[in-house]
Amino acid sequence: MTAPHSIHSVEKLCAAGSELYERALREGGVPSRDADRAPCLIDFGLLQPGVENLRWLEPVAPVVAFHRLLRNVENRIADERRREAQLAEVFEPLMRLEGHPTTTPESTAISVLSGIERINLAVTEAMADASVEILTIQPHTSHTRASPELHATALGRDQAVLDRGGRIRTLYQHTLRHAPTIHARYEILRGDVEARTLDEVTNRLFVIDRAIAFIPANEDRTLALEIRTPAIVGYFVDTFDRLWHLATPMYPQAAQPPSSNGITQRQQAIAALLIEGYTDAVIADRLGMNIRTARVHIAKLAATLGSESRAQLGYLIGRSGILDQGQHEDPEQHLEQHPGQPPDRHPEQHPDA
Repeated sequence: MTAPHSIHSVEKLCAAGSELYERALREGGVPSRDADRAPCLIDFGLLQPGVENLRWLEPVAPVVAFHRLLRNVENRIADERRREAQLAEVFEPLMRLEGHPTTTPESTAISVLSGIERINLAVTEAMADASVEILTIQPHTSHTRASPELHATALGRDQAVLDRGGRIRTLYQHTLRHAPTIHARYEILRGDVEARTLDEVTNRLFVIDRAIAFIPANEDRTLALEIRTPAIVGYFVDTFDRLWHLATPMYPQAAQPPSSNGITQRQQAIAALLIEGYTDAVIADRLGMNIRTARVHIAKLAATLGSESRAQLGYLIGRSGILDQGQHEDPEQHLEQHPGQPPDRHPEQHPDA
């Protein structure tokens, strides 16, 4: 059995990835199946599907890849500096004003939280007295990863809730179903904790004791809303419960929907979005994967169905009947213990704010 591919950053390219990328540069490309042992090359944009041969991965020139990655870093820094200047311009004159006392965060039903650390602190404070139930939705995201210290904080606060007799339920996307670090996390936690997965989930959500909710307020998760309005929190709880009923169990017992005719469940989800006319970028976003990974799955789907073009692929999907498979599958059936499941080929996401 192949060992799980460890998660790493692009500046710490793994040995398998370096070897395969060098080989692709020398030979002009590699078969797509060879990238299974180094999926990081696709995630980092160092390999991409060939235009004429969907089963062939071509290397991106190192100088192109280097400047693209460097430009991403520079853009993030520039965005933060612009945001800092805009905030200073807005608040500097306001801070010189005197008048009636303003409301404090404790007195408002909806509060805006700024910064990852401030958001995590607010979640930790809200969970300090929680003893009933924590509901979370954790979509896959390529945005800012939490530090090991924040992961440790999240693990500690979750265990504290479980020790007080509380319950934790979490929804993930199928792309994170076999993520090794997520399973390792659940093996550490002791108590009433469950996880399920869906093809698509909503944006990130925390609901604490059905009284307080946290949701993102911008795309990169540096802003969040803390909500204490009962009607809104109740709406989030109802949405979560409906999604939970539709989801496939992952932990502590995992239901494994079988693939049919060589088509995996993930490829079925992609096929459904393809025939609706969605672009590769939209498909990737809705299913929680980056666009390069989505295109590799599309290429594998095309190869399985014998398609030679994008237009023909849509036609073959309609004729194949694969979208009719598993529509009435009961997620509680076919349960099996999770140990021994194969590792996922996508980055893990931890249940942090």
